Amino acid sequence: MIFEEALAEWLGGQRWFAGKGQWPHDLSIVADDELISGDPELRHLIVAVSHGSAVDYYQVFVGLRRRLPARLRHAMITPADDGPASGGSASGGSASGGSASPGATGRIAYDALHDADLTRSLLAGIGAGASAGTLRMRRVEGATFRTDLDSLVLTAEQSNTSLVYGEESILKVFRRISPGPNPDLEVSTALHRLGSTQVAEPLGWIETTLEGVPTSLAVLSRYLRLATDGWTLAATSVRDLYAMTDDTSTENPAAATVSAANAGGDFAGESHRLGIATAQVHADLAAAFGTEELGAGAVGELTDRMYRKLDQTIAAVPELAKYADMISDAYAELARLRRPLPVQRIHGDYHLGQVLRTGSGWVALDFEGEPATPLAQRRAPDSPMRDVAGMLRSFDYAASHQLVGHPDAAALSEVARDWVRRNAAAFCAGYAEAGGRDPEDNSVLLRALQLDKAVYEVLYEARHRPSWLPIPLDSLAEF
Repeated sequence: MIFEEALAEWLGGQRWFAGKGQWPHDLSIVADDELISGDPELRHLIVAVSHGSAVDYYQVFVGLRRRLPARLRHAMITPADDGPASGGSASGGSASGGSASPGATGRIAYDALHDADLTRSLLAGIGAGASAGTLRMRRVEGATFRTDLDSLVLTAEQSNTSLVYGEESILKVFRRISPGPNPDLEVSTALHRLGSTQVAEPLGWIETTLEGVPTSLAVLSRYLRLATDGWTLAATSVRDLYAMTDDTSTENPAAATVSAANAGGDFAGESHRLGIATAQVHADLAAAFGTEELGAGAVGELTDRMYRKLDQTIAAVPELAKYADMISDAYAELARLRRPLPVQRIHGDYHLGQVLRTGSGWVALDFEGEPATPLAQRRAPDSPMRDVAGMLRSFDYAASHQLVGHPDAAALSEVARDWVRRNAAAFCAGYAEAGGRDPEDNSVLLRALQLDKAVYEVLYEARHRPSWLPIPLDSLAEF
């Protein structure tokens, strides 16, 4: 097996590969840089996977060892003798067709991001502002951080891979890359310069040139080691509420319903503070990147895209069809609005998993937007209500996912709805109080955007997590 074939097989099995289980037949290595020579060796590959006229790019840090330690066996790409040939293209030119035939290297290729012996060089390179082949490693001016720390791979992510160095910094490596600046680096740097406390401090980045333009490969940020993500906090609140309801039902069936307001893990206060922080992030984004207005024609284009997504999703998930008229009516109501629609840079993929609660408040993460969305669209101005809609849908998921397969799901459904309503109201109140556009005054837009998000969720769950498909489908009955 030549290296490209082994790489294609490995790539097709990764959580962050867009094909999700499909064999990437048309694969080529378009850049191959040697970063560290010897044994172990570190190479950086950019791989192009073609789908007709479209091309997806992925980056892979490849380690090469003659003997693979047990701690790295889970990261193996090829067995011995199938690694890429030595002397890769230091200029970043095409390496396709230059792979080793069996027996050429006698070494094992593996995902080097799991090898702290090799990833130390990435942190040191960023600290020193070094270049290696076509890769440029840069430190944010004025940033200070240790460069002699070992890394540990976080296991929770799907679209990217993050390495934590000690308890000080975190390097997010973008697995699927798009030519041009990544919004995560662009936005976090701009907001940090404004003095925003709602973003983690950016420390540095790695970039290359792809299709003739500077392209982000990774971003290094301050690691907020004592922070807890919003999804974990919200899910704990819901779990405690359900437990209280079960206990009350057992002891006194007549008083089986417990309100989220008097539950010990009430999350509404945090939701209110999160709404305030979200409005502050939007204000900083407007200050950093400016604002615009969409006229009636542009709003019509927006709703046309919503209709097309709805039609495509119904074709793939027929269960959605019974809600089609209700969703279409909401889109039509939005299209009839005649006042200009304010737009600006937004987060773009905002939910409870994208925010951290620190000792001093809420911090927003991952400003790259939805990775499957084209880069130009992710960087384009949009309504801040899209982020609000994303967070409101996330509240619904936090309450509903624990009921999937739960024996008392029917009895707990009203408790779940009560929790969602309470926290959604608290979030929106905090957002409006902090100067964000009042969600109540933008109810038509917010409703349409929530439905658009739910349609996206239906298709996602049907493809990747069928057991969770009832979450977005059942929520549509509440609109």
